[in-house]
Amino acid sequence: MTLRINDIAPNFTADTTEGQIDFHEWIGDSYAVLFSHPADFTPVCTTEFAAAAKLADEFAKRNTKVIGISMDTVEEHLKWKSDVEQYAGTKMAFPIIADDKFKVAQLYDMLPADAYSADGTADGQTATVRTTFIINPDKKIELMLIYPMTVGRNFDEILRALDAIQNNKANPVATPADWRPGDDMIVRMDISTEDAKAQFGEVEEIFPYLRKVKTTAA
Repeated sequence: MTLRINDIAPNFTADTTEGQIDFHEWIGDSYAVLFSHPADFTPVCTTEFAAAAKLADEFAKRNTKVIGISMDTVEEHLKWKSDVEQYAGTKMAFPIIADDKFKVAQLYDMLPADAYSADGTADGQTATVRTTFIINPDKKIELMLIYPMTVGRNFDEILRALDAIQNNKANPVATPADWRPGDDMIVRMDISTEDAKAQFGEVEEIFPYLRKVKTTAA
């Protein structure tokens, strides 16, 4: 199944370390970060889950829930969780989905190409690549990031992208390369300079199509 930006995130029910969930109900009125990892008790994944655990307050400030997924069972997740917490130096306050039947991994196309046989079915490969989805309260996919198994994610970038998504939902703007909250923003091309001035005040016109503003509107 090919997923695209603005698709409705596929719904599913699954067992997790915090009980069974219906994914859309679990998201509720929040944003959600769904991220997969190859397996429990593996080095890169331990550092990633620890990084996410340490950012719990930052995600909460952004009305965002975090949930991980792996092909291991709930029992294995619960055993591994103590290692993550020891490495992180803090509690891991988000659930991990048990997906030992590949249900969610295939639904979200999280398996690498060599996990599939010639007829397109999963052939028993038990490792997902490092896939990350940001999903909005309307259950639409806002962002997808995919890393190979050997490259750990940059959770600072996930937070930065989440900030940009939420900022741009609230304002008629886009965000430039390397943008962070407080930086200049770009006026969208479908907004006139006059309308931008009315909302933001001063508009810096670098090119007719590249116009920057300094402050967000309330």
